[in-house]
Amino acid sequence: MKIVLSRKGFDSSSGGYPSPILPDGTLLSLPIPDQDSSIAYNNLAFNQQSYMDVMHSFKDKVKVNNQWTSLDEKTYCHLDPDLQKNTLRRKKGWKGIFGQSGAAQRHLENQGVEEGDLFLFFGWFRNTLRKGNRLIFDPADQKGRHIIYGYLQVDEIHQVHPSAAVQDWMKDHPHVTPAKRKKERNTIYIARNTLDWSEKKAGYGTFNYDEQYVLTKKGMNKSCWDLPECFRDCPISYHKPTSWKEEYFQSVARGQEFVVDADHSVIRWAKKLIQR
Repeated sequence: MKIVLSRKGFDSSSGGYPSPILPDGTLLSLPIPDQDSSIAYNNLAFNQQSYMDVMHSFKDKVKVNNQWTSLDEKTYCHLDPDLQKNTLRRKKGWKGIFGQSGAAQRHLENQGVEEGDLFLFFGWFRNTLRKGNRLIFDPADQKGRHIIYGYLQVDEIHQVHPSAAVQDWMKDHPHVTPAKRKKERNTIYIARNTLDWSEKKAGYGTFNYDEQYVLTKKGMNKSCWDLPECFRDCPISYHKPTSWKEEYFQSVARGQEFVVDADHSVIRWAKKLIQR
């Protein structure tokens, strides 16, 4: 099994600030802006609020292509990966789904990612506090951290070109829109209904905050990771042996998909993350 550490959600140039760790421990990954999408932040629901309302607690703007723009009912987003059924009103047959295209998809193909492999999605998160009726970022947590917030085990992989047929339940996904269908190597990854090692656990989902999901080494910049020692013996795409420093693993600043040619120890680590 290959394990893909996949960077998703807001960053400094797309979105402009970290995704929030809510006071109840929810890791609310904010999808990046995408005006080619048909899904607006105002369409996404969390605890009887829209994502737009949650985001307005922090800022009334978002960064699009590194430029700040107003956040309103017509600000659309790239809901990908899509891992929570209650985020939107769903059509029959919906399940977890993830899309990729262009150079990032070519990288996944070159690394031999296939059915049965496991995506672990991580992003930039920061603690929040409730102040009256608003959420604010915790002043004690200035930099934020990289945290794993979700997973998807691949059941099917499909190329989605302009004339490709897709099932009705996935037609709102950003990688099925007319604009994305024109992208080179546009591909969707559909999740298994249940994990192949545990029929009691869904093949996709999200996590609430726990220290075990934190990649960033305590007290360091978010790209300095505290990976388990078992990773040292496994190649990680875009990285070299020199990425391993004396006290941490230095993850690269660019790149979306880091493919781990996992051995039994790393696979066991990943399974424990999900089983918890």
